[in-house]
Amino acid sequence: MLRPPAVTELMEDAETAPPDESALAVARRLDEPGVEAVVVVDAGEVVGIVTEADVVALVVEDRNPGELTAADVLSSPVHTAAPDESVVDAAERLRTHGIEALPVVDGGELRGVVTTTRCSQYLPHVRRAAPEAGDDGDRVRETERADTAYERADWSFEYVGHPDSIEVGDVVRFSKPLDEAEVEAFADASGDTNRLHLDDEYARGTRFGRRIVHGTLVAGVVSAALARLPGLVVYLSQEVSYLGPVDIGDRVTAACEVVEAVGEDRYRLTTTVTDGDDETVVDGEAVVLADPIPETA
Repeated sequence: MLRPPAVTELMEDAETAPPDESALAVARRLDEPGVEAVVVVDAGEVVGIVTEADVVALVVEDRNPGELTAADVLSSPVHTAAPDESVVDAAERLRTHGIEALPVVDGGELRGVVTTTRCSQYLPHVRRAAPEAGDDGDRVRETERADTAYERADWSFEYVGHPDSIEVGDVVRFSKPLDEAEVEAFADASGDTNRLHLDDEYARGTRFGRRIVHGTLVAGVVSAALARLPGLVVYLSQEVSYLGPVDIGDRVTAACEVVEAVGEDRYRLTTTVTDGDDETVVDGEAVVLADPIPETA
């Protein structure tokens, strides 16, 4: 696997406050450029954290921050990160718990803070919102395409969704092996002749110890999955995080889930690719446009 950076490489200096500091003073600090969280520290121990979400909660609850302290408004218990924790793991916890920042603590000592914003610069998918629940009563499961003119026997796909339209909650998967011939063809078509992908002896001296598939070729199976959604699907954007290498000849599977209808026949989807061991090697999200199928098709 590729080794993602530790949180210490992305963390920032922590803005701190004692528990008895005025909540209004803390809110004013959060209004300063670059400050996304204030860590509340009591006698050297992290006891809580205050973010913009906590300040917004004060307004919603019609409470006067001038009459409150940091101890009154902090979020606790605090999720923290160890210095050697990877950005990938930290980002996953930020997303899972719906929080904006993780204090980095080493042996009880606060060393800094890593935020959603900083992680998203390395892993764009950390900004992803959770899918909304939807009614799946009229969804179908398809594993064969009516148009098989361009299909190969070693490809497979599955679509669980609505037969004639795209809706939130629909999922499509596409799977295929990435063999030697395809790696060589991609190198020729793209011009990416990096010896890591083509030269065994050279690749043995790299961090991977062997040749691997081009990252863009791996991510390309996402496009193949999207093409199996209803309608004529057109890519508008794609954010990608490469999490690990794929061996030549390995079978990869792209999975795309519709998480938002953004209007004007445009949809936002989560996009992942897993290898033959079911390890996630690509993660991200895409926005697509779905046009009607041309009548001549």
